[in-house]
Amino acid sequence: MLKFGKAVVKSRFVILILAVLLLIPSLISYANTRVNYDILSYLPKNIDTMKGQDMLLNDFGTGAYSFVVVEGMDNKGLKKTADTISDIPHVKKVLWYGSVMDMNIPKEALPEKAYKFIHNADKNSDLMVILFDQGMAADGTMKALNTMNAKLSKQCFVSGMASVINDTANLSEKEVPIYVIIAVVLCLIVLMITLDSAFVPFLFLVSIGMAVLYNLGTNFIQGEISYVTQALAAVLQLGVTMDYSIFLWHSYEEQQDVFKEDNKTAMAHAISKTFLSIAGSSTTTIAGFIALCFMSFRIGLDLGIVMAKGVLFGLVSCVTILPSLILVFDPIVRKTNHKVIMPDLGKIANWVVKHCYVFFVIFLMLIVPAFYGQNHTKVYYDLAGRLPDSMKSKQANEKMNSDFKMGATSVIIADADLPAEQSDKMINDIQKLPGVKMAVSADSLTGPMIPSDIIPQNIKEEINNGDKQLMIVTSDYATATSAVNKQCNQIEKIIKSYDKSAMLIGEAPCTRDLVKVTNTDFNRVNAVSIIIVFFIILISFRSISIPVILVAVIEFAIAINMGIPYYTNVTLPFIASIVIGTIQLGSTVDYAILMTNRYKTNRYNGMEKKDAITDALHGSITSIVASALTFFGATFGVAIYSDIDMISSLCMLMARGALISMVVVIFMLPSMFMIFDKIIIHTSAGFRPKADR
Repeated sequence: MLKFGKAVVKSRFVILILAVLLLIPSLISYANTRVNYDILSYLPKNIDTMKGQDMLLNDFGTGAYSFVVVEGMDNKGLKKTADTISDIPHVKKVLWYGSVMDMNIPKEALPEKAYKFIHNADKNSDLMVILFDQGMAADGTMKALNTMNAKLSKQCFVSGMASVINDTANLSEKEVPIYVIIAVVLCLIVLMITLDSAFVPFLFLVSIGMAVLYNLGTNFIQGEISYVTQALAAVLQLGVTMDYSIFLWHSYEEQQDVFKEDNKTAMAHAISKTFLSIAGSSTTTIAGFIALCFMSFRIGLDLGIVMAKGVLFGLVSCVTILPSLILVFDPIVRKTNHKVIMPDLGKIANWVVKHCYVFFVIFLMLIVPAFYGQNHTKVYYDLAGRLPDSMKSKQANEKMNSDFKMGATSVIIADADLPAEQSDKMINDIQKLPGVKMAVSADSLTGPMIPSDIIPQNIKEEINNGDKQLMIVTSDYATATSAVNKQCNQIEKIIKSYDKSAMLIGEAPCTRDLVKVTNTDFNRVNAVSIIIVFFIILISFRSISIPVILVAVIEFAIAINMGIPYYTNVTLPFIASIVIGTIQLGSTVDYAILMTNRYKTNRYNGMEKKDAITDALHGSITSIVASALTFFGATFGVAIYSDIDMISSLCMLMARGALISMVVVIFMLPSMFMIFDKIIIHTSAGFRPKADR
């Protein structure tokens, strides 16, 4: 690798010019990469709810729907509002009393349940159903909702999942640039404290910033990325790959002591040593992200690919762009060197090793409550309820619940040839289920006083295309509750007994499927990440015992991190329980690997057990703390700032996880080495002293 290092040093100006030029296509591509704000769209495509969503769009031309609660308007105002909405592009149809019945027919003539569905006499409020010709998170639907919010009066409240997604999109677009600024500022502060140069931290951020832009610019290969990935990618890549830059700088300083004033030769050797070290280190990090790709819930694939790619770009940037920047700006770098502000933490090494048995006992005492807490931490699946109270969609959902006591609304897609008698019987069976507010089919729209001919033909075509027909079920239960999940199962059982091809679709059944899928994903992803990282460490150290110890230590740190919410009565977003363990394992096991490498070298060179472990801790503790604090800085600020609970919770868990892993590695890992040293040297290659061979 020395030849590679010399080539980088020689071509430093070419590398920087090329790096800047590559930013142009990256920025263009990033600006044109679509962001998907619909979390539920990442469910497996082969389940009925997703097939039904596609059928609703392809066969009925309806991709999404929203509800509009209108308060205090007479029929004339309602008609004007309906006409205003109808004229908005991508609004397919506005369904309200006036579009279904002649305005001269009193609403009271409707069947009682249908009447109460569209009108609340006590609060003088009416309900409109808005159908869109594109999907819930499609650009056309988002534009239509923004236009509706701008044009409609304060008496109108636009609710529904499409409205929630639109608010999430608007909030995310506003916040994401701030995430990056906060992460950069906090990382800069950490680097100023932990490094001996006031200028090098800026070069670190420029180098990593370029790698981040290359990563974001190549996301077009996926077609689109989720808003979770977009929000976390830059921040997470910054926190995870900063280690590589710190390692290069420390290696460069060591080589300068060897080669004195020959900074180019020093950098060539630093690149060579750094590449060999971080190539192995980055493998475990990439493995953690690759494990996410094994999720059935395809947002794991989305995040896993982007972050694995980001680590690779960070690795390449560290050994090409950063060395070039340091050499080009060498005069400024030399002038801005200063004494490291952070105290020498290596002094505590003797004390930690001396009290190793105390820390091992603490480990044994905490292991049960930690894993118990992790396994009993509550998670939520309600994507709408966790938005800020200022969001219009949340206010509208609360208004709809207040005025119409409406929980989840689902759609049944059934065979159009299902006999009317069977259809009515199926609807009656559904209506009898606990918590079903209303179940309607085409025949239910009319009552004894109103013949079916009065219903306009275009309305009939909306719910029956000749091949399939639509039926509506509204529930007293809210989406993402165990009650509505059970209800969805019961409804599906009923409709399948009448029509095996029938499907139940909507937010509630999709969320029910989300619960099923992610429960399976949690076990699969954790197992895959542990197995992959285990075998990487096994191969790297040629040891049976070392991977067991390192993975156990980090899994213990993960259990503490994920168990804290249980003891503090905090409910996490469902995705946190799946991805955080994998990210924390892949990102922070490097801390343990760094110390283990020093311990291995010391034992091989003949040092006694205690001296070898003490020196390993002394020599690695500063780097471990710097890496952990950088990761903490990159994520903690975002956690505090973000109004999107899913992003805030994930970043808080990552920030806390970095600190917990740091503490566990510094205090627990040396204890493990002290207690299991004899087993380690006899089950590992390269640990036994040379003199004993």
